[in-house]
Amino acid sequence: MREVELSDALLGWYDAHARVLPWRVPPMESRVGVLPDPYHIWLSEVMLQQTTVAAVIRYFHAFTTRWPTIHDLAAAKDAEVMGEWAGLGYYARARNLLKCARMVVADHGGAFPDTRDGLLSLPGIGPYTAAAIAAIAYGHSETVVDGNIERVMARLHDIHTPLPAAKPELTALAATLTPQDRAGDYAQAVMDLGATICTPKSPACGLCPWAKACIARTQGTAADLPKRAPKIRKPTRYGIAYIARRGDGAWLLERRPDKGLLGGMLGWPSAEWGAKPVAQPPLKADWQTLPAEVRHTFTHFHLRLTVQVASVADETPDTGYFLPADQFSSDDLPTVMRKAYNLAKGHLLAD
Repeated sequence: MREVELSDALLGWYDAHARVLPWRVPPMESRVGVLPDPYHIWLSEVMLQQTTVAAVIRYFHAFTTRWPTIHDLAAAKDAEVMGEWAGLGYYARARNLLKCARMVVADHGGAFPDTRDGLLSLPGIGPYTAAAIAAIAYGHSETVVDGNIERVMARLHDIHTPLPAAKPELTALAATLTPQDRAGDYAQAVMDLGATICTPKSPACGLCPWAKACIARTQGTAADLPKRAPKIRKPTRYGIAYIARRGDGAWLLERRPDKGLLGGMLGWPSAEWGAKPVAQPPLKADWQTLPAEVRHTFTHFHLRLTVQVASVADETPDTGYFLPADQFSSDDLPTVMRKAYNLAKGHLLAD
């Protein structure tokens, strides 16, 4: 099949089988007077970076309910946005989300640039996200390549070069199929194909609109693609989380520096994580070590946290501050800190 025939076949399949997602509008063939909202497209694409659709849907609803427009988000307090993002991970995205929203409002009158190059000038928007917004929100013929699309292209063309080295080749192949018309629908169609049909395991080749053209299917290699370079073994770091609760119910917390891991998020005082745990309690207290530890995996390392707890009086901490009980919610904590809280709360709340 020629490229235009492949694109047309996929768009026909998408018209019938498009996923219903809260940030999407229906395929062009069935929508009447409904246009994609660039704010929704941008917000969803940032949230979807290295995060599954299932995990993002709840956060997308929460953000768009609390901040329905880019102007609302730009005016939000940093701590409130970081708290709403808690648990979604990759917290630099949330910091850049605020920077981007404020730049769009301050420099662009609340309207996102409608070109890939213009979008690339905004904080937190890289080549993939810029192409996705330009295609989906504005209909420009931009080549959008995420993990799903890499898999589809590797199988369609039977590419055995391991990722990530194969990325330029797969992007070039994807570009040959990107149509001039309905580029946004096409980008979402390839994503949906990878998410629902051309899945990592047990691809449903019999339901695929590109089955006859798929070289990997013909060669019997589809289930083995894309190939990936061997994973580098992650190191393990260690630390101590200090969780203190005052007699009036206030919790001792600190806000991590904006730059670095978990930047801008609330957390329990802790020394730097490294090859061994470093004892650095935030105040003098009768610290008790819990019998269980927190285990968490970040992108580049595994973490094992010892949790120490204490009930304290009105001491002044060397680091952090006491947050009143009525202002504290464990939902505002990043996942690793919430794990520590879940270990400690039974001990401290019972006191």
